Amino acid sequence: MDDSEATSLEQIRAFLAGSGEMRFDGLGRDEVYGWTERTLLQHRYAALCRREKGLLRRYVALMTGLSRAQVTRLISSYVDSGRVKAMIYQRTQFATRYTKSDVELLAYVDKSHANLSGPATKRILEREYSEYGQAAYERLAAISVAQIYRFRNSEAYRKRNTSYQPTRPTLIPIGERRKPRPLGRPGYLRIDTVHQGDRDGVKGLYHINAVDEVTQWEILAATPAISEHWLIPLLEQLLAQFPFVIRGFHSDNGSEFINYTVVKLLDKLLIEQTKSRAHRSGDNGLVESKNGAIVRKHMGFAHIGAQHAEAVDLFHRQYLNPYINFHRPCAIAEIVEEPNGKRRRVYRRWATPFEIFSQVTLCESYLRPGVNMAELERFAKTQSDTESAIAMRQAKHKLLARITKQSA
Repeated sequence: MDDSEATSLEQIRAFLAGSGEMRFDGLGRDEVYGWTERTLLQHRYAALCRREKGLLRRYVALMTGLSRAQVTRLISSYVDSGRVKAMIYQRTQFATRYTKSDVELLAYVDKSHANLSGPATKRILEREYSEYGQAAYERLAAISVAQIYRFRNSEAYRKRNTSYQPTRPTLIPIGERRKPRPLGRPGYLRIDTVHQGDRDGVKGLYHINAVDEVTQWEILAATPAISEHWLIPLLEQLLAQFPFVIRGFHSDNGSEFINYTVVKLLDKLLIEQTKSRAHRSGDNGLVESKNGAIVRKHMGFAHIGAQHAEAVDLFHRQYLNPYINFHRPCAIAEIVEEPNGKRRRVYRRWATPFEIFSQVTLCESYLRPGVNMAELERFAKTQSDTESAIAMRQAKHKLLARITKQSA
């Protein structure tokens, strides 16, 4: 850019009034800004009067081709610093209100409450500060729901709390989810497993407890584990110990019974399989009560190693099962309907499972092939109730003493 002809304000005035030749030789912003700075410095812009400043301002605008606003910004920069230079771009930023610790605290709250919705989390933050006086929540107490969701997408939050959706299990169509309907007929079992404790990370044996809903006939068995290798032969043996034909098999939703191997066994025996419903804890209540009244009462809660499962199973078959079915009375529930329509159970009668079965109408028609009532009655009279209880207790003490000695 060549302005050698305009060296004074008078020449500049004449230049602007005339139509003199203008030559723009400057290339780039730095050269234009440099020429503007030299021109303002040469004519001592700060010492000029208002009219002369306006003259110089028009001259700079004409020679540089810049807009009036841009010339004003360049002159303001010169007045403030004595230099005409490009301003460094600074991105406009909002004032920081929440700190990194606030984001981490939000992640801590979400993790503690299992990731509630934004409005629920906002209310918790408000309560932490206003009702419980937690000073750390002062800023978060005024947070908006939208800001909560923005923070949940931030990297700092995700480092502290990463929520994920687990893979949903595939529904297995095994067993009908309903309560059994025996309609007064024996042969509908409630079954459950009872674990005999752990010791030093070693699993104890498992009791399999099966109870008939109508007669309360109960068969106990023991197994080292509830895997397919051990459970299927044990179930076959357990079902064969009932004197009547088995028609129903009801359990909770444990995988030891809800699997295709058990389904195959039950289908072969033409046994209907059902399983407990959600939020219906009473569906398997009968066997659960027997777990406490029989298994825990006689076998206790102490650890019994899996290696003793065969001896415990033999004790069940020879002593405990005959005692509880032929010599131990059970309470028989009688449903009474109140005037207000409510139904409740009362227990006025007590009888052994064998007595209950013998009182079922046409009970002999429910017996398994090869079993008759005369044989069952003869077995029931081989011992009195007390003699059977004493024999069972003596055998149990010997068994537990042997287990304790071998485990020491």
